[in-house]
Order: sequence, then structure tokens, then C-alpha cells
Amino acid sequence: MIKVLKAGFYSSIQDMGRFGYQEYGVPYSGVMDVLSASMANSLLGNDVNAAVIEITMTGPTLQFFKAITICISGADISPQLNKRSIKLNKAIQVKSGDVLSFGKLSKGFRCYLAVLGGFKTEKVMRSRSMYKGITAQFMLYKDDELDHEDVLTGVASAHASIKVNASHYDSEVINVFKGPEFDLLSKDQQKELFANAYTISKDNNRMAYQLEATLKNNLKPIITSSVLPGSVQLTPSGKLIVLMRDCQTTGGYPRVLQLKESAINVLSQKFTGQSILFKLV
Repeated sequence: MIKVLKAGFYSSIQDMGRFGYQEYGVPYSGVMDVLSASMANSLLGNDVNAAVIEITMTGPTLQFFKAITICISGADISPQLNKRSIKLNKAIQVKSGDVLSFGKLSKGFRCYLAVLGGFKTEKVMRSRSMYKGITAQFMLYKDDELDHEDVLTGVASAHASIKVNASHYDSEVINVFKGPEFDLLSKDQQKELFANAYTISKDNNRMAYQLEATLKNNLKPIITSSVLPGSVQLTPSGKLIVLMRDCQTTGGYPRVLQLKESAINVLSQKFTGQSILFKLV
């Protein structure tokens, strides 16, 4: 068992998401950065869908009550075990009584804590991903107690640490495909869409990232249609909204772009004030 001593800014249990229920309006949810979460699980030899803790910007403080092997991947939030720095992307043995904490954010925005075997929390619609209104709670709170699979420690000790491509955090380029309504834009609007850098506004979360700059919008509203994580909607005011993992399943704004899956991972490591450039692939 792991106890939450401090909750941090926003931490939640996530796996690869909730599939097969979108016709009922159920969001996919799941980890924002699939690459980083998968890396943490892979380094422990876990199933790719094993539940992890997604940690945003400021980390929690956690106490372990069983010996277990852990791995942290993604953003560098200066993790410490018993106040001693530990490495990212490396399987680490933890003893009963050890305390994991986090410090200053120095790279990225979200990191992932995996434990050997995965977290064993509430499962709803075949997923442990927390989402308000679907699971009993949507984020971790102080004094929460988290169960995990009971696996003998040491199984993953032979796995090496790995180095992550820095462009995953540093690149401004967001690779996209044309959205269903892209061709309704004029040639000048299409050109402007790819010529400008867009700053991420303060309105960013697991549901969507809103961008600061505007694009002149003279498109007519569309009939409410399906949207996906990575859909880029153009609002009547000209704002661009990039839908993320917790997004709704339908929308009425023109879908001018669709992010490549890997680009959703890249964008999820960015935060308010950072800039992005769309690149058509």
C-alpha cells in the first residue's frame, strides 16, 4: 500500500483509457503522454495498460508500506527518495517506510510513476483512469491509500535505464493531419494556420488546450459531429482549441486539424506561455 502524504498540484491514476463507450458519451481519458507512461511500465516489465500515477507540474509526497520496484518517466520534477535524488527512466527498489517526494519542475509538465505490477485501484468500464463523474474521485488527495499488485520485488532489477529524445520536451513542432473541415478554410487561412506560432493559454488541462492567437473564422457552424483527442477546433471567435484525453466525444465547431498521436504526447508536456507550430504531415 502507498499513502498520499501530500497530494501535489494534480495527480491522478491513469491507464491507457476507456475504449468502447464513446457512443454513450464516455471520454477516452487515459495518460496524457502515452510515450512516457509506456516507458515507465516497460522498464518494469509491466503490461502496457498497467495503471500509473500521472503527476502534473508539482509532485505529491508518497509513503510506501511495502517493498516494491518503481520507475518514473516523463517530466523532470526532481524526484527524491528519502530526500536523496533519484534518476528518471530507471527501475528503483523501494523499501517499506520509504518516502518519495518531488521538487522543482525543470523539464516537461507531466511525469508518470509506475510500480511493479501496476496500481490496483477502482476499475470502471474496464479502465482505472480517473474521471469526474465516472470514478469515485478524479484526482488524488491527502491521506488516500493506493493498493498495487503484490509482486515480488527485484524482478525488474536487471532492466537498464534509458535516455529519452530531448525533442519530446523541447520541440515546438506539433505534427498534424488535415481535419474534416480543413478544406473549408480559404487558401490564405490555411497558409496562416501553419505560418503562425501559437501560445498556450492559461486555459489548458486534461480536457483541452486553448491557444492565444486567433484565426479569422468565417465558417458556418457544423452539425454536431464526433471529435477525438487531438482534434483542433476553430471557435466562432477564432480561437483554436486542441482537445486532449479527457475531451467530450462530440462537438459543433469546425475540426480544422487533427494531431498525430505522437503530437498529443508532445503537447501534453507543454504548459501556459509556451509556443507551438503546426506542421502538416
